[in-house]
Amino acid sequence: MSDALLRGSDGKRRCWWGASSDEYAAYHDDEWGRPVTGDDELFERLCLEGFQSGLSWITILRKRENFRTAFAGFRIDAVAAFGRRDVTRLMNDAGIVRNRMKIEATIANAKAAAALDTPLSELLWSYAEPSRKAPRSRADLAAITPESTALSKELKRRGFRFVGPTTVYAAMQACGLVNDHISGCHVRGEVGREISSISA
Repeated sequence: MSDALLRGSDGKRRCWWGASSDEYAAYHDDEWGRPVTGDDELFERLCLEGFQSGLSWITILRKRENFRTAFAGFRIDAVAAFGRRDVTRLMNDAGIVRNRMKIEATIANAKAAAALDTPLSELLWSYAEPSRKAPRSRADLAAITPESTALSKELKRRGFRFVGPTTVYAAMQACGLVNDHISGCHVRGEVGREISSISA
């Protein structure tokens, strides 16, 4: 078995990171790589990837419900209306990552998303990666791609913050714009079919 695959206690083969804890296994099996098409849902993932920068993803997963409560369910229009009092409230919320730059970026991103002349989902999915060979090892996984670099540039042009190419690529992986489940992972084929149905 590839070093990029691990067999979980349930006997299923997963991408190595998805077998390291029950929380990761659930996220890996049920969410990561499955296509996300709702504007608010994509906004949430993009923001959470920004908050994750410099931290482990498990930290974000464990605080996810707190984030949702603090940021009005990541409803774009609601977050776009946040002001100074909300920033103060969020900076005092121990249930989330209290980083002023990331909090202010999330509000700015909501304003930018609300001002788009096309739905956020349409914009993001226009950068979905073409079908390519399944990664077989960790070395086959990129940190950035030409598509994530181009999308990052476009988002920044439209006023988004904390959307560097690496953060954007992590969001693309999480939201199914690319299928980066390792070859042999028990959900890769299922995820691939879901992505194909969106792209068809």
